Amino acid sequence: MKKILLTILLLGSIAFSSKAQDNVSLTMQYQKMMEKVISRIPEVANSTSNKIMDFAKSLIGTRYRYASSNPEIGFDCSGFVSYVYKQFGFSGARSSADFAKKGKAIKLADAKVGDVLVFTGSNARVRRPGHVGIIYSIDEEGKIKFIHSSSGKAKGVTITDLEGYYKNRFLKAVTVME
Repeated sequence: MKKILLTILLLGSIAFSSKAQDNVSLTMQYQKMMEKVISRIPEVANSTSNKIMDFAKSLIGTRYRYASSNPEIGFDCSGFVSYVYKQFGFSGARSSADFAKKGKAIKLADAKVGDVLVFTGSNARVRRPGHVGIIYSIDEEGKIKFIHSSSGKAKGVTITDLEGYYKNRFLKAVTVME
């Protein structure tokens, strides 16, 4: 981490020492350079989402329990997502409908690890929020896995591919932490 910070400081000093026509262009040059540097350092760019996923992953196997957000008893889907995000300072939602309303809607193609997926309930024809999960991973081909508390076959916190059954139930992606 110290090497990363030293690299950023070194690059910053180089950017400020270069000649620019005015302060605005210098600031723009510096901003663009820093975006490139940070985007190439995943542990800096994604540290919060990595922490969220590490924490969420530690809860895999916690049993399903309707209307609960208590790891000692178990979680329902929104109880799990709410509990995870509460550990990181977000406490504005408790139900799947709350997450659908309070999160900032984003295109699925723009979603990132740590964003919330909102699904219908078990009946995909009823197009209102009924289930939520957190994007766990996105591979190079864009395939998404999400972590959630399922009342189905897994009967608890598990990781599932966003395909088939869940893809049909998908309503929207939201980001809850900027």
